[in-house]
Amino acid sequence: MPEGQRAAISPARLLRRQVVLEEHDPLPGGGGAVVVRRFVRAETYRSHLHLVDFGRSGAAVPLTAGAVRDTSPRVSPDGRRLAFLRSFPDEPDRSTAVMVGALDGGKPWVLWVPEHGVTELGWSPDGSRLAFVAAGAAARSIIGLETKGRVVTARRITRADWRSDEVGHRDRWDQVWLVAARRGARSRQLTHGDAAVKGIAWAPDGRSIAYAADPRTDADIRPLPSIWVVPAAGGEPREAIRLAGYAGSPSFSPDGRWLACIGVDVTDPLDDEQPGLFLAPVARGAGTGVAGTRDDGATRDDGATRDDVDGGPVGPPRAVALAPDLDRPIGAWNDTDLNGWMASARPGPSWDGPASLVALVSEGGRVRPWRFPVDPATGRPAGAPERLVDADIAAWTLGVAAGVVSLVATVDDRPMELLALQGGSPRAALRARTTLGGAWRRGLPWPEMRRVFVPGEGGPIETWIVSPAGAGEAALPTIVNVHGGPLGAWSPAPSTENVLLAAHGYRVILPNIRGSAGYGRDWIRPQLGDWGGVDAADILAAVDHVVGLGLADPGRLGIMGLSYGGFLVHWLVGAAPDRFRAAVSENGVTNQLNGWANSDSGPEYDRMALLGDPLSEDGVAKLWRQSPLRHVTRIRTPLLMLQGEADLRCPAADNEQLFVALRHLGREVEYVLYPESWHTFAITGRIDRRIDRDERVLAWFDRFLTR
Repeated sequence: MPEGQRAAISPARLLRRQVVLEEHDPLPGGGGAVVVRRFVRAETYRSHLHLVDFGRSGAAVPLTAGAVRDTSPRVSPDGRRLAFLRSFPDEPDRSTAVMVGALDGGKPWVLWVPEHGVTELGWSPDGSRLAFVAAGAAARSIIGLETKGRVVTARRITRADWRSDEVGHRDRWDQVWLVAARRGARSRQLTHGDAAVKGIAWAPDGRSIAYAADPRTDADIRPLPSIWVVPAAGGEPREAIRLAGYAGSPSFSPDGRWLACIGVDVTDPLDDEQPGLFLAPVARGAGTGVAGTRDDGATRDDGATRDDVDGGPVGPPRAVALAPDLDRPIGAWNDTDLNGWMASARPGPSWDGPASLVALVSEGGRVRPWRFPVDPATGRPAGAPERLVDADIAAWTLGVAAGVVSLVATVDDRPMELLALQGGSPRAALRARTTLGGAWRRGLPWPEMRRVFVPGEGGPIETWIVSPAGAGEAALPTIVNVHGGPLGAWSPAPSTENVLLAAHGYRVILPNIRGSAGYGRDWIRPQLGDWGGVDAADILAAVDHVVGLGLADPGRLGIMGLSYGGFLVHWLVGAAPDRFRAAVSENGVTNQLNGWANSDSGPEYDRMALLGDPLSEDGVAKLWRQSPLRHVTRIRTPLLMLQGEADLRCPAADNEQLFVALRHLGREVEYVLYPESWHTFAITGRIDRRIDRDERVLAWFDRFLTR
């Protein structure tokens, strides 16, 4: 590749230039949306809000400005005001503020500054109040006075969920709060239980708020959140939906009769269970004024069960699966860092009238909106679900208003933009409503994306080949990049690291191996309890196929991966020691016995993946059988190990075992620790550390693959 083109896209230039449309919220009338635009300035991340008019494609009016990070926009029900969260990148010790402003202009003002952070917010139906998810006032584990910087005397730990990646110590449970939307209003905490709250939704009459939580005393051992409803006036929460597995993302129907959620209704679910949509009647006493059932629990014509109208509740109503045969997961289960990973996905479900739900569904790296018809009288499916668009999009946030479905999504290989489906009917025309999300890539040597289906022992492996622009069919040094999860999946849109590698003359292979989400249960099930088995076979099959096409130089092959991808890097350089000339792992897995307890989610993660446990000899044998450390003496591939020092998902202690062993064996290995960096710092970390990381990756592969 010409030297001028290689120099044109250094990591610093690419990452400082990247813009991400992170999330959005639609206007009530369906005529537009407010979108978050994130960018880099003065070595920090900033984001401003823009008002986009769907009547004028590409027109975006800035609503906020300055050295701030404005996120989580929520438009009031009357479409006149906007609430959002504001943090201050240049003042990291300053608390995040809840802001309110007029959509037609004017300076936003501070409504509330929670002492310990806030993550979600939502307007009441009449626009007079705002509900929030914020840390509760009571500390759960702190001993002694808490000083600035969260320095305490000690922490008394009695549960296994005292920590979480990107959070650190979970000193307080997230709770539901309520604040009147006027200056000087005082906040009020509505929930006080020993459980974290997530995913708030107002009932249409404004009398109650739904959320997901798991208040059981053993929730730290086997988390199974269910849907709860708390009265907005105060009082005890009531369980509204309980599935055999887990439930989240509640959403009330417009008439308040039904409550939808995303979940799994299988006891002890494993990774091959597909999260689906469920619907249950709203029981009397849940703050909505809707009747439930007779005291004998019999089913009424509206489908309600298990609630006592006169004598009080005997359990939550039965939930009905809206698409039990879909075999694709609800939610955004895909891998591309063009969505930024700093904002939570909003996959729905969102109601489009009383007889229709819309939600995002993952389909082999694509994430598309689907419509789920509902009989509003019985709460049962009124037909088969329908995909609304066939395009190669990967949506991150969904909005539905007045028949208009809006998305923030990649399209084909392009960065995130705000899209809209007018009318929202199946196969409706998909139109980009902004250009401010992808203009940054102009003038950059964007790679060419080619999709192939690799013959594999378990069936065709959908694979993307990322090539330098204009490279043609020549055999190039090639790197296979393994996605995380293992329930991730590569998308048609490349990640920035793949853009960089292609710009520096490499081909990149992105295989969606067995275990990848979006291909159905049968694609995941063979990988359960067989890490390093069928998945490793699929990786090698993809490499062999691209070599066979004449596109990859078999003498100059590399491999890289993050998290579970890091596991497969560690595994394959030991299991296939002569296959790759260089390898880069990042926050990977080395010793499954170590990770079971040292990871913030290890025991339940390992159970769902059938990895084993250290509580029996058979369990120990399974964990060790799937540990790359047991192959360490066979590793001869030069290995660069990148590690976030604050990573609680795949902690440093695990990977240090591999590094120390390789040093004692005299192998070529480097171990780079990034301070104050979590599991996904390569995508969400401080910009200078991300640049350093990418420069080291390029230098490592240049050193061993371009000789």
